[in-house]
Amino acid sequence: MSINIEKSRKLALVVDMYGCPNRCRHCWLGRLPNIPPENGADEMLVNSFRPYFEQIEYYSWLREPDFCGEYRARWERDKALSVNCEPQRFELASFWRLVRDGEYAKFLREVGVKIVQLTFFGGEETTDRYIGRKGAYSELLKATEILLQNGIAPRWQAFINAENKLEVAELPKLAEKLKLAERCRQIGQSFKFFVHAGSCDGENRKLYPIRIIKSDIPQCLVPYYWQYEELRTEAECVESLLKCSKNPDYSNGDFIVLNITNNFDIWYNYTHMSPEWRIGNLKIDGIEEIMRRINEEDTFAQREARKITFAELAERYGDAASERAFSVGDYESYLFNKHLEQKYSD
Repeated sequence: MSINIEKSRKLALVVDMYGCPNRCRHCWLGRLPNIPPENGADEMLVNSFRPYFEQIEYYSWLREPDFCGEYRARWERDKALSVNCEPQRFELASFWRLVRDGEYAKFLREVGVKIVQLTFFGGEETTDRYIGRKGAYSELLKATEILLQNGIAPRWQAFINAENKLEVAELPKLAEKLKLAERCRQIGQSFKFFVHAGSCDGENRKLYPIRIIKSDIPQCLVPYYWQYEELRTEAECVESLLKCSKNPDYSNGDFIVLNITNNFDIWYNYTHMSPEWRIGNLKIDGIEEIMRRINEEDTFAQREARKITFAELAERYGDAASERAFSVGDYESYLFNKHLEQKYSD
């Protein structure tokens, strides 16, 4: 095993230690059980990978940040466990905790959070249904207020599909009614709202039948649509990829991110955590075998990627008559995952 090569790389261990209060229908990670970790799991994970990497960022959350009672102590422990670097806060927080814990927004300020992203799916009933909890929509609005009161700017994102497109079109009006742009300026920030369909993996893959048709995107949402200029119809993606002789590339770079479940199964963070992408289980396979698979890029998905071209994927699985909206990258991933599912089941 080439330890010296790995030592020059950086690793992020993203561990589902506490789960998530939501069951979102768009979640690219898929559905995972909320099971408490065993004692010492975090330290064991870091110590297992420490010989192979110079820098390790440790995250005790995969789906929902700060979804544990002692979140202050947990953040300090994540920092202490990290090796030669610190984990990042990103622009994410738990809106579930924001509306239940009066100290949480202060904590976010203390650790340098200036913006927090909140996710909508349209109006109240639709957002509650897509998040999987009654009351989620009202919590998002309350969280928006709490953030502003604490000098943190809310950023709204909305996932759009054929079912909720008209409701999503009402969200800019709601943001205007709440004077979010003006109130964000008052705290030295700008309010941002954006819309997209999301990738087509994980739970969102199940929504392919109602994926938004590009021409059905309400015109009032086009200025807010994330990278709209790069958006294509499925038919356009198929036409382009039929000319592409390249293989899907899932090579490991200098920064490797590993998603780890509470039973120590390990995946890359390229796409959903399905059996085809699983690297292995740390307790069953051991760290040496896990590192061999990482070094040699020896997973079922990576082996299959080297055997097939995008042209072949488009010919086998693409729908040249579909007007569903995709970015090219998301569509490539969608086709490859369809191929993996078929090959894995053979």
